[in-house]
Amino acid sequence: MRKEMNKELVEALNALEKEKEISKETLFEAIENSLITACKNHFGKADNVKVEINRETGDFLCYAQKEVVETTEDVEDDLLQICLEDALKVSKKAKVGDTLNVEIKSKEFGRIATQNAKNVILQKIREEERSVIYGQYFEKEKDVVTGIVQRYIGRNISINLGKADALLNETEQVKGEVFMPTERIKVYILEVKNTPKGPKILVSRTHPELVKRLFESEVTEIKDGTVEIKSIAREAGSRTKIAVWSNNPNVDPVGACVGMNGARVNSIVEELRGEKIDIVCWDENPGNLIQNALSPAKIVAVFADPDEKTAKVVVPDYQLSLAIGKEGQNARLAARLTGYKIDIKSETQAKDAPGFRYEDYMDEFDDEEYDGEYEEGYEEQYE
Repeated sequence: MRKEMNKELVEALNALEKEKEISKETLFEAIENSLITACKNHFGKADNVKVEINRETGDFLCYAQKEVVETTEDVEDDLLQICLEDALKVSKKAKVGDTLNVEIKSKEFGRIATQNAKNVILQKIREEERSVIYGQYFEKEKDVVTGIVQRYIGRNISINLGKADALLNETEQVKGEVFMPTERIKVYILEVKNTPKGPKILVSRTHPELVKRLFESEVTEIKDGTVEIKSIAREAGSRTKIAVWSNNPNVDPVGACVGMNGARVNSIVEELRGEKIDIVCWDENPGNLIQNALSPAKIVAVFADPDEKTAKVVVPDYQLSLAIGKEGQNARLAARLTGYKIDIKSETQAKDAPGFRYEDYMDEFDDEEYDGEYEEGYEEQYE
């Protein structure tokens, strides 16, 4: 019967290791500690108690290391000492002064001690399970995962990530996005905290890195390092500007991100529920970069001050509203993307400005403007 039970124990530990990814060795150690705890609860102490479990068969031996003394009268503590007469029953070679391993029968433990041992094992399993889950999601911190919407908790949303639940706080939700239970969405893992009740995972739908990670997973050239995302600026739910650079002159970074017929960028737009995405070329020349960042507006001249991180931009009169964007969004995102404080003037405003000299606004930048598919229809959207 004992052999059968031990076999079942090993099988149970193998199942736990496979299903919950808890180390079998850790569980064996937990069982050993629980048996020592049972001894302590039963005898009042267990400093000299040892437990050994065969990792293959599940057979275990619980024993106390006792000093051999001459007679029963010399025995001051039954758990620490054994008389020579009893010692010889355990080992024929025993003699006074030896330390003898004397088996403790687990069936001697009381019901309470046995229950406590069981609780120690269950507690260790719960701790290890939480620790494994924490480790798995801590590795995914600052990354994007797919979750299933469970329910609204007040204004916050509980998202199931598989082995753990995450919380999408109201402050990290995109205004206007409404989710239904069982709906699958992608979220950015902001932080993973280890708490006594298990890992606490905070996720976001508004973080700029969400868009960056979506491009990294969708665009092969970004994944293999051919194309780099140099900068990103986002107003969640409305518009994102992203600046990209190619390490291979034969690869167009914007075209790689847009994809055939816009397939790549469109899949990301769909995941972001229609959020518009402007993809522009990164340029080390601040004048060129600012011109690209203000796309789709046409630029007449740029004067950029790298030290002050400021730029003055002149646009045709009819392009002023397009350059600034609805409620200033285009100019605001361009400023975040480039890191420059941008002052935009129409040609008429610039010429009427006191002390205006046209050449002061000129800077060397490429006049050739990108005319990719992603710009089509943008002027109509801004009007």
